[in-house]
Amino acid sequence: MTTRRQFIHLVAAGSGALVFGMRVAPAGEVPKHFAPNAWVRLEPDGTIVVQVGKSELGQGVRTALPMILAEELDADFGQIRIEQAAPGPDFPRLGTGGSQSLMSLWHPLRQAGAVARTMLVGAAAARWGVATEACTTEKGQVLHRASGRKLAYRELLAEAAKQPVPSKPILKKVSEFKLLGKDQRRLDGPAIVAGRAVYGLDVRPPGLLHAVVARPPVLGAKAAKVDSSAARKVPGVKRIVEIARGVAVVADTTWAALQGRDALKIQWTASPHAGFQGAAFMEALAKLADSPGVPIRKDGPGRAGFGKAGRKVAGTYRYPWEAHAPIEPMNCTALVTGDRCEIWSPSQAPNSVQDMAVETLGLPAAAIQVHVVLAGGGFGRRLGIDFDTEAVEVAKALKGMPVQVTWTREDDLRHGYFQAPAVHRLEAGIDGGRVTEWEHRKVSVPHNARRGAPAKAQMENPAAVIGWAWGVYDTPYGWPAAEMGYRGLDAPTPIGPWRSVFSPSSVFARECFVDEVAEALRRDPVDLRIEWLGKGRPEVAGKLEIGGSVIERARMIAVLELARSKAGAGRKAAKGRAWGFAASYFHTGTYVAHAVEVSLRKGAKAGELPFKVHRVVCAIDCGVVINPDGVRAQVEGGFLWGLSNMQSEITFEQGHAVQQSYSDFPIPKMGDAPSVVETHFIHGASERPSGVGEPVVDTVAPAVANALWKLTGKRVRKLPVRAADLA
Repeated sequence: MTTRRQFIHLVAAGSGALVFGMRVAPAGEVPKHFAPNAWVRLEPDGTIVVQVGKSELGQGVRTALPMILAEELDADFGQIRIEQAAPGPDFPRLGTGGSQSLMSLWHPLRQAGAVARTMLVGAAAARWGVATEACTTEKGQVLHRASGRKLAYRELLAEAAKQPVPSKPILKKVSEFKLLGKDQRRLDGPAIVAGRAVYGLDVRPPGLLHAVVARPPVLGAKAAKVDSSAARKVPGVKRIVEIARGVAVVADTTWAALQGRDALKIQWTASPHAGFQGAAFMEALAKLADSPGVPIRKDGPGRAGFGKAGRKVAGTYRYPWEAHAPIEPMNCTALVTGDRCEIWSPSQAPNSVQDMAVETLGLPAAAIQVHVVLAGGGFGRRLGIDFDTEAVEVAKALKGMPVQVTWTREDDLRHGYFQAPAVHRLEAGIDGGRVTEWEHRKVSVPHNARRGAPAKAQMENPAAVIGWAWGVYDTPYGWPAAEMGYRGLDAPTPIGPWRSVFSPSSVFARECFVDEVAEALRRDPVDLRIEWLGKGRPEVAGKLEIGGSVIERARMIAVLELARSKAGAGRKAAKGRAWGFAASYFHTGTYVAHAVEVSLRKGAKAGELPFKVHRVVCAIDCGVVINPDGVRAQVEGGFLWGLSNMQSEITFEQGHAVQQSYSDFPIPKMGDAPSVVETHFIHGASERPSGVGEPVVDTVAPAVANALWKLTGKRVRKLPVRAADLA
């Protein structure tokens, strides 16, 4: 046991170590609350304050994370109150992405709750003069069942603070959980519904000014000469500020700033990307896919074992640039004084925001306060800090006046970071009624190019490029001879994480092609998948360890069988409808299978989905389910996101993005939503959560595409899907 005057370090799962500092009252002072570590604080009125160390983007972490701590603390969940953690010594890693929120904080929050519980039990046992082993906890109380005595946690705060801090508290077994696995209403739900919740665009510090930025109309251009005389005459316009990415117009209102921006006359420098055409670039990707890339996985002899198959099946799949397009566009509010900076941001990367401000302003990190506010959607876009950088640069010029930089929808679609386009080439060799050869080549813009294009040596390194080929290198199926490869092609378009990151194009191509091969073999596509996962084939069955991932094929089989069972295997679809299936493994350790019932939509207009999804069955193994209601919400939202992937795209002409708004970047509407979305869990295969928000996206498009093939006889080999593609 360590003393309460020492700092303790608890190893965190996933992203490294997190530091939990003891809050120690000066000698002789009675503490007003009990804060055994950075994550939890117990107040005298019985309130239990939990620090939420991830950004809330609509995914429900501000409920799920407190549930983890409350479970180990044996707290009354009705007494939980949340506070948003901010960057600082206690919270050096607050980034939210990769479906890692619950995974990365699973162990730290359990430890934090168990530490507090152990110290509270120690305090009660000491007061009663009994052994700690004779005491139990339940709903915010310590109980001594032998005597019937009990004490509420709030009655033990001062004594608990004097207890030694356990370095290795005993954690509950999964079978002992009382709170986790049960539906919980969102803690922040009432405030959101009532309009009290503060999103980025709701921030209103006293004296707030508003700004918009004029950015280059062509990728790579910069402002060469600015005539702001007309803009300064617009009522309400206060300042014109030149920043790294363009020219900011600062005004009393956003509307005045927009009018001022329209009045600017800017001469932009010539750009080497002025002739960039997205269509031509896609053809370049397709040409590269005709030849093997950097090998990233070989089964058996790989390509060396090819050539014996008597029959070939091949397909080329295309996937477009995509935008994130969250309902709340990018925004950030900043205030810079002489020696301090305060930032309000709906960011997914608040520590990066703080680091940027340190570099931009030359101030120490302790002088930079970042408030993480609610975000109206993120999907990976808010991992970028470009909008935060703009706000800090403008605030620096204003010297003491707070300013809110707001992006319009047009700004967001034309100047954001995009999901990378990709082309996939797949080929299967068939011999004796079975697949003996398999090849999957992916060609794409390397992801996260917002950090700069990767070096040539990196692009030729299998260990490096494997990270851009999720869904290719970690294909869960097995064949006698298989080879997967990747090639990257740089583009001037800004690329950043998008929901499900590297997987959507890969899983779309792979799972559609699996159905193509099943058709060629005249096999049921689900049965074929299960066979390739090793059922009845000892040489394939078991775990697949590849690229740092461990794929448990039995879990994959289980979600496929559950989805088919719940969809009603063997039952014919209603007249004019068809079922489609797809399944995947996500690198966090989540297994998903989708079954969808689809019909064609007659008379679909341009931009409308030419089909209707009636019923969705999702089988998911995501390890320990924290809040089932939250998982179901993620499944439902993920399905709609997947539909948007089949409806919209970003195109580039003459060096700029064409799309400007939801009118030419359509998203699913109420009428596009499925009538029924079912979520079915598989429990017990893992003793940790493994992420949901991203894994439930990948299999949507291929499941729908496979149903469309049955309805039309047309293979969907590119996204988005237009009515003409199905005619």
